[in-house]
Amino acid sequence: MGPEVVRYLSTRDPRPSPSTLSFTEALLAGLAEDGGLYVPDRLPVLSAATLRDYAGLPYAELAARVVLLFAGETFAADELRQLAVAAYSSFNRAAVVPLVQLDERLWLLELFHGPTLAFKDLALQLVGPMFDAVLARRREHITVVGATSGDTGSAALEACRDREAIDIFMLFPHNRVSEIQRRQMTTVDSSNAHAIAIEGTFDDCQDLVKALFADAKLRCALNLSAVNSINWARIAAQTVYYFAAGVALGAPARPISFSVPTGNFGNVYAGHIVRRMGLPINRLAIGTNRNDILARYFATGRMAIAPVEPSLTPSMDIQVSSNFERLLFELKGRNGAAVSEVMRLFRQNGRMPEDDQGWHTARRLFSTHKVDDTHTMDTIAETYARSGVLIDPHTAIAVAAAQTEISSGKASAPMIALACAHPAKFPDVVERATGLRPVLPAALGDILERRERLVVLPNDLGAVTRFIRARARRAENS
Repeated sequence: MGPEVVRYLSTRDPRPSPSTLSFTEALLAGLAEDGGLYVPDRLPVLSAATLRDYAGLPYAELAARVVLLFAGETFAADELRQLAVAAYSSFNRAAVVPLVQLDERLWLLELFHGPTLAFKDLALQLVGPMFDAVLARRREHITVVGATSGDTGSAALEACRDREAIDIFMLFPHNRVSEIQRRQMTTVDSSNAHAIAIEGTFDDCQDLVKALFADAKLRCALNLSAVNSINWARIAAQTVYYFAAGVALGAPARPISFSVPTGNFGNVYAGHIVRRMGLPINRLAIGTNRNDILARYFATGRMAIAPVEPSLTPSMDIQVSSNFERLLFELKGRNGAAVSEVMRLFRQNGRMPEDDQGWHTARRLFSTHKVDDTHTMDTIAETYARSGVLIDPHTAIAVAAAQTEISSGKASAPMIALACAHPAKFPDVVERATGLRPVLPAALGDILERRERLVVLPNDLGAVTRFIRARARRAENS
């Protein structure tokens, strides 16, 4: 008998016995109709023997095995294996996610060797073909809409470009991403891929996307779907590199700690899922920039929205961390009605009702560290001086948080800092810190010469809706 099938429910379903969806349905929907996020009805728990078997596997094979735990109802093992091999063959390191040792206790997990040089590639290069396979079987067409603070956009556009069954529209905050990040979105030369600069912040972009999904008529007419980390498939694919790094450095025989630069909470939440599945993780450290809503919550128990301030780490310039809702669902005892009410009040007042019991549980699960721009610059400089390794500012926040954990004596060795973006995506900052300008890999060497395709729209739902309706091929057929 095979493993028990995992089904998916909404974090906001108020019923005592919530209805559940298949992996296919959760993949295609992205966001639940009630505004909630899909979570598994149960998590597979892995034995020490299974974890030991993961050691030494090629990354694509490990990805196929792990994602199959969540998607076994949708994909046969061989089909998923073929998709994974194809997905990771475009990465420019055989290891896909190589580990680099910085000192005797601290390692970097390099997650930026994919086509758009950011960790989002690890999930989206697999999720894009998964969409394609499912849509081909169902003879369906979808319209993907998403919001990005910098890296999801280019990774999603790259993963969905030229796909017959998908039109993709990515919203990003105008003049609030780096030039390389912008150009990676605006130079995708494909008629089904659209980059939209919104005159506002990332949170404004995210609100627009949620409003599009909340319009039932539009959602149906365009068959809307999402590929950012509100889609569970993204989280499932992101768990893989935690398993890969953990078993490479001695798990399950010894515990591992991770430090994760965090904006939207998806990446570190994937690490939390891996811990619940059985990988012995001692500490999960969150590094935030000056937009420190998560650090303030973990320090005080109060989650309150403040204005978004631009920083050296634009991908983390976020105040409303979407994926926190998935953790909140756990903290509320998997009570969808309670989550729905909390999120309503949070939206209404800009503050989450306080919950001491939930906060104390959250503090046991994660530690947080706020790293300002000065500390970020210093960490880039010190890391290069000590190890000869250039790191981008987001990675620097992970390294700074990791160093704080290590010096406090709380984290067991080894500590792994997630290196989420290639330093050449933020060349000005890296050069200012080290005197060295990082070079883009050859595949992107001419990106500054490529023609940009870009539209700038106001922070207005009507304007965005009209733009998407006019260009989505699904709209023509509906």
